[in-house]
Amino acid sequence: MAFIDIGDQFIALAEGRTQPPDGSRHFGLVVDDKAAALAAAREAGAEVRGNDFRDLWGNNVQVVAYEDVQFTKTPAILAAMGLELEKTDAARREITQKLGPDAAS
Repeated sequence: MAFIDIGDQFIALAEGRTQPPDGSRHFGLVVDDKAAALAAAREAGAEVRGNDFRDLWGNNVQVVAYEDVQFTKTPAILAAMGLELEKTDAARREITQKLGPDAAS
């Protein structure tokens, strides 16, 4: 098993599966540079289609830009990671609808 530390989150990858890959089962990976993440996946040998790729083990991964999603990191986490990331207007509206007007700033 491998653990990948992603600041305030982690992902655990385990070897071995008993079923074949399918097109529905996937996980989303939120990144600060979607183009670079997809290019890295392609360079590593993954089959890239649009914003998704299937890795060498058959996992289907959906790559999403941080700026486009309603989920956000606290200012303390962003500072600790050395990141200054913005959100699109659409993502800010989703945050406001979900959490209220003070949450999207």
